[in-house]
Amino acid sequence: MTPDTATIRTMPSTITDAFEAVGLDPAGVDRIVSMALEEDLGGADGVDVTSVATIPADQMDAADVVARADGVVAGLAVAAAVFSRVDSRIQVDIRVGDGSRVKRDDILMTVSGPTRSLLTAERTAINLLSRMSGVATHTRRWADALSGTRATVLDTRKTTPGLRMLEKYAVRAGGGTNKRMGLYDVAMIKDNHKLAAGSIAEAYRRVRETFPDVTIQVEVETVAEALEALDAGADFLLCDNMTPDELREVVAAVAGRAELEATGRLTLERAQVYGETGVDYLSVGGLTHSSPILDIAMDLHSRD
Repeated sequence: MTPDTATIRTMPSTITDAFEAVGLDPAGVDRIVSMALEEDLGGADGVDVTSVATIPADQMDAADVVARADGVVAGLAVAAAVFSRVDSRIQVDIRVGDGSRVKRDDILMTVSGPTRSLLTAERTAINLLSRMSGVATHTRRWADALSGTRATVLDTRKTTPGLRMLEKYAVRAGGGTNKRMGLYDVAMIKDNHKLAAGSIAEAYRRVRETFPDVTIQVEVETVAEALEALDAGADFLLCDNMTPDELREVVAAVAGRAELEATGRLTLERAQVYGETGVDYLSVGGLTHSSPILDIAMDLHSRD
């Protein structure tokens, strides 16, 4: 199938280099881009029937990808990868950097090439860019709210299936920090694990014996549980659904012997109050499961 019918192509090395520079796995991004395009086109050899029917194959145009609202942008290289996968002849000029604060009507990138291919790539590129920029924008609000405290905002595993890599990157672009990427890289002993094993100490012992090198975090709900976890050997505690006063008690009791993360009951309006308790982190599932998109659009240049 010829390029003007928008067959999905291979990602160019320059974009691959951009992914590696920010800690994104190029193969993983490639899978996401491929899946998203195939969904929209009905398969790897699919066709944008409207664009093919209405636009001559040799027509060339340029377009601006524009912010329609103020926010923080993330995912520009991912959007560029979509355009390049649709048609390697498309030229992409990225105007701002990921993590930048942008204003309504700011141009984020300019793309030029076969008009059919630009329009075929448009929605998939903007869907991913808008989603990632929405996460980055939301994260930046939390990071700004915690300014002046010792606490950093963390994400969770409450991500969109298939998009975890991109959403967690967007958290980083927005000024947050990633927690664990999945069930494989950090052990998290939660209430159901404690019940199943019989106690915090026994659950901790079993994990440490089975996976001696893995990082272990223990969820606690009281000062007594925090001290039990410390006695078991834990050095990373998740303080679940505690009030600021309860967190201060845990901070005092732990006395720097473990990193402390607060979760539950957290709102943006009270972020600083929780940050000032002395905990190291606030984990916020809403960064990825509830962030609205940043409104972004693509405008073809006038042919006048």
